[in-house]
Amino acid sequence: MRMLISVLGTGYLGATHAACMATLGHEVVGIDADPDKVAMLRSGTAPFFEPGLDELIREGLASGRLRFDTRYELAADADLHFICVGTPQVFDGYAADLTYVWATVGALAPLLTRPCVVVGKSTVPVGTAAQLRTLLQRTAPVGADAEVAWNPEFLRESHAVEDSLRPDRLVFGVDNARAEAALRDVYKPLLSDGVPVVCTDLATAELGKVAANAMLATRLSLMNALGEICEAAGANVGDLATVLGLDPRIGSSFLSPGVGFGGSCLPKDTRALMARAEELGVGHAVELLREVDRVNLRRRAKAVELTLETLAGDPRGRRVAVLGAAFKPGSDDVRDSPALDVAAALSQHGVDVTVVDPAAVHNARRAHPELSYSDDVMVGCAAAEVVLLLTEWPEFAGTDPVTLAQVVGRRQVIDGRLALDRARWETAGWAYRALGIA
Repeated sequence: MRMLISVLGTGYLGATHAACMATLGHEVVGIDADPDKVAMLRSGTAPFFEPGLDELIREGLASGRLRFDTRYELAADADLHFICVGTPQVFDGYAADLTYVWATVGALAPLLTRPCVVVGKSTVPVGTAAQLRTLLQRTAPVGADAEVAWNPEFLRESHAVEDSLRPDRLVFGVDNARAEAALRDVYKPLLSDGVPVVCTDLATAELGKVAANAMLATRLSLMNALGEICEAAGANVGDLATVLGLDPRIGSSFLSPGVGFGGSCLPKDTRALMARAEELGVGHAVELLREVDRVNLRRRAKAVELTLETLAGDPRGRRVAVLGAAFKPGSDDVRDSPALDVAAALSQHGVDVTVVDPAAVHNARRAHPELSYSDDVMVGCAAAEVVLLLTEWPEFAGTDPVTLAQVVGRRQVIDGRLALDRARWETAGWAYRALGIA
């Protein structure tokens, strides 16, 4: 069944969701208050780097099923309204900032004059959906016929299109049959392909995304805590990760040791869950997550410490190349990026830092204009006394150490992601060091 859908917010989540809903055959209007972002999307280009998304946007625009605008009025007649705005961490704390959610609902509610379903996809503290329902019942002309549902997203940056069109599960948080039926209709092509559905209450659906990210963050930090033990005991955390990953009860995903996790989700959602637990009076239940966060930040500090130790002596004016600005390969997202955080910390010690990244230089420069940048490994590493690999782009992992040795000041490399072939680099005359390896 072809439906009219509005997507409110066209950032990373919203633009991807809008394009993918159009691909599934629905008529979609994406609404955003930022005219520059809307202009880019109308031209067929996403305002961020995501493989395959530009092609979907252009196909949707050409078919007439997808359009973008700044006017909320164009969303008024939609059958479903997907809220896809950002919920960043508040400036002075751990809680999620819902300013954009409430602004969006405030703009939409007066336009709702016919039965519809308002579907949250933004990651919010548990209990938000119930508040939103109360607000809509009070302010929307249609009243209680504006149903509320929650449909959390589980997108991985650099795999967002695949995760939208071929998800491993769909979660429907609903409190009535009409809202569930609407969600089943909109996702019918995916359900026909056998994608499993978890149909649950609003609160459980809200917890789905933050709980998943807290679980993944815990695995990563446990691996890095074991890395600290390996450094003290003379063990090898990379080999240890292999040992653990071959256990079918554990598996190998999210056991990558190194400089830690970053991005817009894992750190923010873990901290937001801690903040909400405190508000609910069960802060003791998330003590483990506090250590998860501390371990993650310690690994960044360890990377800085190891670099200064490798430089030996006064670090001021010494040249270091940091390979990586994005928080992960395949993305231009630098939000809470461990690589950029380490680079900035080294700069504060007086180190002359050049950051190299194939996609994220523009965003990194806006966040840290005090650093130098390049999108070319050979240029960025010129005269460097230490090369740090902190984002595991294939371009970096595949760098020829013999060729790179011709431009650096000293052959010293720190592998912050265990992405390099140690024997190959040492054979080429490099002093190799890594987090989690004594």
